[in-house]
Amino acid sequence: MVIPMDTVPFPKVVVIGAGSLFFGRQAIWQMTQSEHLRCGCLALVDTDAERLDKMGRLAQLVAAETGAPLRIEAHTNWKDALPGADFVVLSFAVDTVRYRGLDCQISARYGLRMCSGDTIGPGGIMRALRDLPAILECASDVARLCPDAWLINYINPSAVNGIALARFAPAVKSFALCDSLHMPHVKIRYAILAGLIDHASQWHAALDADFDLRIAGVNHFTWLLRARYQERDIMPQIADSIRRRSATSDPAGKGAKALHNDAITCQLSDIFGCIPACTAHTKEYVRFYQGRGLLPGEIPPLTLWETEARYARHADMWREVDETLSGALPIDGFLKRHGPDHATDIIETMVGGLRRPYYINTANNGAVGNLGDDAFLELLCDVDGQGPRPRPVGDMPLGLRGMTQLVLDTHELTAEAVAKGDYATLRRAIMTDPLTNAIEDADAILRDLLAAQRDALPAPFRV
Repeated sequence: MVIPMDTVPFPKVVVIGAGSLFFGRQAIWQMTQSEHLRCGCLALVDTDAERLDKMGRLAQLVAAETGAPLRIEAHTNWKDALPGADFVVLSFAVDTVRYRGLDCQISARYGLRMCSGDTIGPGGIMRALRDLPAILECASDVARLCPDAWLINYINPSAVNGIALARFAPAVKSFALCDSLHMPHVKIRYAILAGLIDHASQWHAALDADFDLRIAGVNHFTWLLRARYQERDIMPQIADSIRRRSATSDPAGKGAKALHNDAITCQLSDIFGCIPACTAHTKEYVRFYQGRGLLPGEIPPLTLWETEARYARHADMWREVDETLSGALPIDGFLKRHGPDHATDIIETMVGGLRRPYYINTANNGAVGNLGDDAFLELLCDVDGQGPRPRPVGDMPLGLRGMTQLVLDTHELTAEAVAKGDYATLRRAIMTDPLTNAIEDADAILRDLLAAQRDALPAPFRV
């Protein structure tokens, strides 16, 4: 007998890639704080035994500090963690800092610039090549060892991996996530821009109910299609606030993903009549900031993703973990510095039957009227033990609809190429990609990237 998810009293949550500091620490925080999760089990999985040991000890310290009766497991092999799981969260990557640097640097030799390099362009394709085979292998083990569990992909390219799970592991219940549209924070951010409130502490349920915010698109290529407060269009106020902020913002010290985002938001809003909701990534999905025009643009070409800066950021995070474990930093400081995470918020909602909506990457199923039902989109969903159900959005405006479909085609081809181990389909994916400008350049990028990353790739793609 299968127990409905909203009646599961002590959920087991398996985190594969527990050494991922962008999710592991938040998962520990939420699993020890939530009344719906703190009596369950947190199973941490990582192939790096040293990092796994640190995260396991951190989880034990936080549980003891909070008095949470949370059971904590640590495994280097996910097969040992999966039996009895209710949720399996994927948050791993193969040496992602180094390889993303290679993706961006090699692509730039042929005139293609990426500021993030892990979702679209050659970077997105290569990251899927490195990580998707393991994702599908894990899905096979989930189907065998914990068939009633929800498999939640938290690995970029989130849409590619989510599409692959839906199409090539259909026996597994799955969806995909990204924290760029974490609720209610994204709605609060737009309420502040619209002048409805001055800061987050003023947010309340009545305002939430009166604020109709509609965002849709492919992950990292999402657009604010509608913003109404008490039936009044407040899109102009949001756009004006971003424009004013753009006029006074100083680019000094900003990294590649943050550089010129307000100015780019304004440009794209003027063109398409909708506001990009994830400009840090969306600017990498369009051809306008590649620096290929004959006339100089007012916004310079994309700055390349910074490998060394990301290494430094990771080192700082591990330093905090080490100092917390040693006692140099008090454990209550961990609780103050960190907070809930998108994935564990959703798990809490599913377990507790809390009826809170979240942005989830899943099949469209009619939410966007002029895209196919199977289009894999990031949409506001009602979610419970039965999974996500997208709320209606309306149509995607012309122009954006075509660009969205091109991104989806690229992602679907990438997922198919990796799942089937087919080079011809992979080549078609990079030729379809919206950033590709020349056949010869794309072939050279693919050749050089496959050669440089041979040891990290599945056998069919080792040149």
